[in-house]
Amino acid sequence: MDGSLAFEEYGSGAPLILGTSYLWDARMWRPQIEALAARYRIIVPLLPGHGNDVILPADVRTPAELASCVGTLLDGLGIGNAAVAGLSVGGMWAAELALQRPHQVRALLLMDTFLGSEPEVSRNRYEAMFQAVEAAGRFEPALVQQIVPLFFRPGIDQQHPLFRELTMRLLAWPAARIATLIAVGRLIFLRPERLAALAALDPSRTLIAVGAQDIPRPPSESRTMAALIGCRLQVIADAGHIASLENAQAVTAMMHEWLSATAAAS
Repeated sequence: MDGSLAFEEYGSGAPLILGTSYLWDARMWRPQIEALAARYRIIVPLLPGHGNDVILPADVRTPAELASCVGTLLDGLGIGNAAVAGLSVGGMWAAELALQRPHQVRALLLMDTFLGSEPEVSRNRYEAMFQAVEAAGRFEPALVQQIVPLFFRPGIDQQHPLFRELTMRLLAWPAARIATLIAVGRLIFLRPERLAALAALDPSRTLIAVGAQDIPRPPSESRTMAALIGCRLQVIADAGHIASLENAQAVTAMMHEWLSATAAAS
């Protein structure tokens, strides 16, 4: 397995690893990076094909195998102990990383994510989208109008800067990165069922959070995971899937509290 991943690094201090959502890069954590970089060394592993030309290795087919790549990256950076926060697929591999390397993940924040298998209806819908992008070799405008609202709370103004930024980014997605993009998408939405494994996580070091109006990862999924782990669940008001941007103030405050509490407990 080739563990090479692109990453971005900010700040200095205790290590903090931030996992990103599908179709996003480090920009989805921009408010938190700005608030935390003065105290933490922030590493943002980037999904292959997301703002980079890294190709997803053929033998990396699950979030657990992606977590192994992140572990290799952390080893290469000399990071032996870190707090890890992941949103969406970033949360999927973050949980797997904590299961693989409990000694290395001192605190875990899982946001807007789900370790169960993808429901069949949504899996089929996403596969149809992948096939449309493959056929066109790009994101057609009509498809972009279907995809972008999934990331935000219902009823968001299409002129909102977040909505417009993602729209423009998808329309400009480089054709050379489409194949990798689709491969990563299938890794996510064809993932195996992993809910039972969550019981092995340490509830005292784990926090789950979810946007109150998340469409693809509804709060009911987060409640299920929190019950299995026995950890605290925090619902972020006025936010959909990318809660880190839609309610940046609440998420940043939550992360300050989570980092302080887990540092004191470790």
